Amino acid sequence: MTTTTAKAVREVLKGVLDPELRRSLVDLGMVRGIRVDGGTVRVELALTTPDCPLKDQIAGDTRRAVLTLPGVAEVNVAFTSMTRDERERALGTKTATVPRESVVKSMRQVGRVVAVMSGKGGVGKSLVAGLLAVALAREGRRVGILDADLTGPSVPKMFGLRGPLQMGPIGIIPARTELGIAVMSMHFLLEREDAPLIWRGPLVAGAIKQFWDEVVWGDLDYLIVDLPPGTSDAPLTVMQSLPVAGAVIVSSPQDLAGMIVRKAVGMAKQMNVPILGVVENMSYFVCPDTGIQHSIFGPSRGQELAEAACAPLLACLPLDPEIARLCDLGRIEEYDSEEYRQLARAFAVNCPTATGVA
Repeated sequence: MTTTTAKAVREVLKGVLDPELRRSLVDLGMVRGIRVDGGTVRVELALTTPDCPLKDQIAGDTRRAVLTLPGVAEVNVAFTSMTRDERERALGTKTATVPRESVVKSMRQVGRVVAVMSGKGGVGKSLVAGLLAVALAREGRRVGILDADLTGPSVPKMFGLRGPLQMGPIGIIPARTELGIAVMSMHFLLEREDAPLIWRGPLVAGAIKQFWDEVVWGDLDYLIVDLPPGTSDAPLTVMQSLPVAGAVIVSSPQDLAGMIVRKAVGMAKQMNVPILGVVENMSYFVCPDTGIQHSIFGPSRGQELAEAACAPLLACLPLDPEIARLCDLGRIEEYDSEEYRQLARAFAVNCPTATGVA
């Protein structure tokens, strides 16, 4: 059976016009979320006013457009409302004369800021950050990823995103994935994607603050922050400058990795950041020919590390060639496995949505 994609839904919605403004729902920023589940598509639209008298017409036009896509049998439309500043930006009206930081902050309501960290590089921290964001988006959550690994940004590559970004009247508009995940990364600001970023600590810290203060994140249930490895300037800036609700620690089975990751655990505790859980990546490999499980990097130490962190072990993820292939193609949102679903379920239990904080 032919199925459609979130990208195809977003493309067809470019042809649906607001009946009053005669502008595309996509161009107005009204399309906030798209979820495809087999033949059912769920679209979340933000109205310019809560009591819009034309919302039934907008819903009908949306359903008719999406139903033209192959494999779509049912379309559900849900509504939310724009904030005052979002409405002014969409309509092109004048924004109040106040400091830009205050205006951007008024357009940002984030339920939980979750840092994904590890003392050691190469353990799959960015991968785990991406998988968590995808899991939440599939559940209909509004999600963003702040890629704080400025010198080694990999999140855009996994999602197939490229710059440059659009600059709005009061701030930077983040990129959007097919599932509607908002993404901000230094990758979008480089002239070439392979250009090195040779910055000292204060510049890195300043850029991370700008990603929080000057990006128009809007309303999010979760903002996932992908931290660089180590315990120096960048992780310290995030924990001091952002309202971090908790951290997910990522490690791998090697004893050396565990020793270094414990430093990140110690840092989180010293900064009074709760540890929501531990993820052991590259925990094992299942031979596709025999089905035998091999512990390539040694026996699992995930539970041991979780106990040291006084946190639950969220998942032990295997070495999976399929996820490597999808990340190289920029299609991480298509990945699925039982271990991945276990991670999603465990994270949902240990970090439920909260009321917006900032």
